[in-house]
Amino acid sequence: MSTLANQLVRAEKEELARAIRTLLGRPLVSAHDDPAAFDLVRKRRGPLIQWFDYFCGWRLVVEPRQGYARLVKVRSEPGATRPARRRRTTRAPFDRRRYTLLCLCAAELLTSPVTTIGMLAGRVAQAAAVEPGVPAFEPVRGEERAAFVDAVKLLEHYGALTAMDGATDAYLDDEDAKVLYRVDTTRVIRLLAAPVAPSRLADTWRGGTEEEAPEASPGRDPEKAPWGLRGAAEVGSGLRGAAGDGWEWGGAVVGERGGPPDALVAEARYGAGEPSETQRALHARHTLIRRLLDDPVVYRDELTPAQAAYAASLTGRRLLRRAAEEAGFVLEERAEGFLLVDPDGIATDSRFPDDGGHAKVAALLMLDLLVTSGPVSAARLDEEAAELLRRFPQWAKAYQSDGGGPRLAADALEVLVRFGLARRTGDRVAALPAAARYRVDRAAVQED
Repeated sequence: MSTLANQLVRAEKEELARAIRTLLGRPLVSAHDDPAAFDLVRKRRGPLIQWFDYFCGWRLVVEPRQGYARLVKVRSEPGATRPARRRRTTRAPFDRRRYTLLCLCAAELLTSPVTTIGMLAGRVAQAAAVEPGVPAFEPVRGEERAAFVDAVKLLEHYGALTAMDGATDAYLDDEDAKVLYRVDTTRVIRLLAAPVAPSRLADTWRGGTEEEAPEASPGRDPEKAPWGLRGAAEVGSGLRGAAGDGWEWGGAVVGERGGPPDALVAEARYGAGEPSETQRALHARHTLIRRLLDDPVVYRDELTPAQAAYAASLTGRRLLRRAAEEAGFVLEERAEGFLLVDPDGIATDSRFPDDGGHAKVAALLMLDLLVTSGPVSAARLDEEAAELLRRFPQWAKAYQSDGGGPRLAADALEVLVRFGLARRTGDRVAALPAAARYRVDRAAVQED
């Protein structure tokens, strides 16, 4: 093979690896927001579709004419570590009310390619009024308008809505604000990542009793739109995307009062009832690699027996290494578990350690305590956080108040748990094996 041919093959592999990691970090890539990234995905869409289907069982949809690519990521284990976040300055996670309004808005947007914020609010109010179990939407109240604006702005961020005239924020102060939107109904439908459309589950539930049916949920009549989310009220709390926005809607989703029904995340390719050996192996491969790609670290004691057996097999180990290499990751395999490292940070939606927040700084300091002292009580972490605030009174001013120490400790512990560095059992908090990567080595001082 000539030198030029070798260079072309190398360039193709590098582009494929970069495109894979780009989609892992941003499951929705838009030509409007990032033309270079979208062009790369469009250029390598054939190999990308094959790679995600073979290693993960995920579907990749690339729409060149409409200018977006959507990786339909579905997790096999519930998780709510990446909530949708408000697009306004607070960046606070969505609460149940905002998820409800998000689903209602998405359902109502499918009826027309053009709408106004007033018309959309009116339709949402009508839908909430007739849907059992959904609190009424009252736009006359400021807190309700704020929640509604957060839902609309998230849909704008994903490209499902485009403001043609006016600004969405105007609705915060004025119920009669005039904002005109263009709706991309296809993209609205693409946002939901579930193997089974919620509207198709209604037939399953009609045969059961009221007690057997899932909780009432936001949305329209399930016969009218895919976003008629009967029984899927929890969809949204565990979303993944760029910069920690996160938005894996589907199998990863667990809401504040439970998760979606099993039927919503059932994947027919793995068989139902009595799967074959081939289907079992396929399920083990896909679920294991999904976890490796989505989670900061995967411990062996957290794997199912099927996943553990697959990871220990010659075929499993070979495919894990191949998946990591083709995606541009470095696979770290240790006695305790597995870790995929992205040298370029392309697939990384959140970093640790960094100084991006007070909780992360406190988490790094507390992690050293956990590694050196072993399991400690939650009260001990509260004391450490309070002492930290006393030592640096000009730092972390949001926590410099009564009860600030326990709040800082709770937020720092949440960071450690999210990154797979610590685990809380009852009142005890213990460092996990990956925490040793951040242990501070103190050099011995020798006196002459």
